[in-house]
Amino acid sequence: MASIPSCVLGFSSHGLPTSSFNESFIRLFGNDHVIFLDDERESVQISLDQSSGSGFASQLTYLYSYFSASIKLPGNYTAGVVVSYYTSNADEYRTNHDEIDFEFLGNTGGRPWTLQTNLYGNGSTGRGREERYTLWFDPTQDFHSYSILWTSTWIVYYVDDVPVRVVQKIDAMGGDFPSKAMTLFATIWDGSNWATGGGRNKVDYKYAPFTAKYSSFVLYGCSANTAREDSAAEMCGNATELNSFNGLTAERKGRLEKFRIEHLTYSYCDDRSRYPTPLPECNLKGKSSRSIYRL
Repeated sequence: MASIPSCVLGFSSHGLPTSSFNESFIRLFGNDHVIFLDDERESVQISLDQSSGSGFASQLTYLYSYFSASIKLPGNYTAGVVVSYYTSNADEYRTNHDEIDFEFLGNTGGRPWTLQTNLYGNGSTGRGREERYTLWFDPTQDFHSYSILWTSTWIVYYVDDVPVRVVQKIDAMGGDFPSKAMTLFATIWDGSNWATGGGRNKVDYKYAPFTAKYSSFVLYGCSANTAREDSAAEMCGNATELNSFNGLTAERKGRLEKFRIEHLTYSYCDDRSRYPTPLPECNLKGKSSRSIYRL
């Protein structure tokens, strides 16, 4: 088993091997809307217009891994548009699926995109754990990295290697913590009924096509597919190393708290109309969700 790269000890994409589309992904839907941006097929564009959205999915399923991609979002008027980068096993577990989400929610002209994170375990869709944030940059002007670290006890979401959310598994969560092998997805689709202004602002197709670009794919961890046993031992060894992660360093905790103080706009932990009794992992103890490490 190869030793874990030093970059992963701090969980950064730098130094990890990247993968081309052909090596790791397949088209999912809207096939003619999935376009390669270079001959090596290391960068791909997906688009939404009145005829279809589009997306792609990993060829393999993964259990406890680190995923990253650089993404550039569509500009101008994007109300109702949803761009995503997420893991799920809903195709295999229709009533008890797991999911870990990055969702980018479009907006009316001149207003910034909203970043949303969420997770489900064992079909816990009735207990959404959404958080929403602003970003400190314009995600339509250049590529920025979005990464998910998923171990047996931790989920960490990163934007440009800055931790923006941390979820630590606790016993009281029960099966709500994702624990089954998942596929990695990227999609763009029409979310007019909810994405912008609670559904008040719809997709306006006169601004179509809406295009999102993805590159610098990292899929580092344990493949759950037996068909690729030649690489499974190596990849699952990586997952063992990933599971040695035991929380952020003091420096990264500081970056997390700074981000949340400045950019968190909604957390389910603060939503008493939705959860009069906070979900168990919130454990606010009188603090704002902006300043607590567990999230």
